[in-house]
Amino acid sequence: MNKNIFTSESVTKGHPDKICDQISDAILDEYLKKDPDSKVGCECVISTNFLCILGEITSRAKNVDVTKIAKNVIRDIGYDNPELGFSLDKCEIINKIHQQSRDIARGIDKEDSIGAGDQGMVFGYAINGTSDYMPYPISIAHSLTRRLTKVREDKILDYLRPDGKAQVSVEFDDANKIKRVDTIVLSAQHNPDVSIEQIEDDIKKHVINEVEYSRYIDSNTKIYINPTGRFVLGGPACDTGLTGRKIIVDTYGGWGRHGGGAFSGKDPTKIDRSASYMARYAAKNIVASGLANECEIQLSYAIGKSEPVSVRVNVDSLGDGLVVDNKLSEAAKKVFDFSLQGIIHTLNLKRPIYLQTAMSGHFGMKDVEFPWERLDKIDELKSAIL
Repeated sequence: MNKNIFTSESVTKGHPDKICDQISDAILDEYLKKDPDSKVGCECVISTNFLCILGEITSRAKNVDVTKIAKNVIRDIGYDNPELGFSLDKCEIINKIHQQSRDIARGIDKEDSIGAGDQGMVFGYAINGTSDYMPYPISIAHSLTRRLTKVREDKILDYLRPDGKAQVSVEFDDANKIKRVDTIVLSAQHNPDVSIEQIEDDIKKHVINEVEYSRYIDSNTKIYINPTGRFVLGGPACDTGLTGRKIIVDTYGGWGRHGGGAFSGKDPTKIDRSASYMARYAAKNIVASGLANECEIQLSYAIGKSEPVSVRVNVDSLGDGLVVDNKLSEAAKKVFDFSLQGIIHTLNLKRPIYLQTAMSGHFGMKDVEFPWERLDKIDELKSAIL
């Protein structure tokens, strides 16, 4: 009971909430492809053979078939078989998108700058130790769900179905360094004719033993695979999904703080998304530069204003006495342009890159090159500190 344990979870792209995130971001991508200045706030709710697409969109793009986009996403995820209890062929889709409020548009569209689409605060985070500068619990959890999806899609385990999730509890020492993985809970949807014994053996062999950081799994690690013994019915057939409900999965697994705003379905004038990306970009470069072992950045904005109301850099040098917070805050403001216009320009956000973010966490992915994961400001930061 006195162990220093922290737990995070991840879900596969077949999870109902993630289906909604992907549909929302696929619609956003299509609008940005046809009109980079599109203003999009798109959300979905999904249930048994039912999908409602909601939101506000203002764009010059023509002939955007959101129903077709949604069906393509559902098909690509793997819900193309009526036996799953949810499939694109039987799904009723209702489109309730309307135009963005003119009052909001007045604050965003300006001649000399871009104003924030709403008030709010966001956090960015990075930590040393992992190759992706992410906390160990969420990094390992994401590795498991990504691998679970891969063995399904590559038909290594052809009996798996799209829904699934992983929960990882990591034990740390007194200096907050990882000691071992204490517990893994992994649930994988499957065909009805597969035994729990086969599922357990296959997932240990092809998923758990193949992920990064598996060296921290020892003989005392508790592993629970499909703890109820059966996971045949899953996805929207038994669980309602909503866009933006997995905000902790999308970010740092609860280890770093969260401002409360979701990402998916929002164009880059929404600071919930774009400023979170910029804060992660800055925090990651600060840690990678060796100026801090752990860094959290908070940015806050007012609706219609481009420049942030506040910029706060909080670092933990873990006793190394590297650089004090206020000096790093000033350096960060010199090196990074935290205005909304600067964020969009620096990260080149007016392009269709968002569907990929909605599949398995927005940060730390290695097989996709997101601009906020670049490490290209290290030398500038070091110079700014001098």
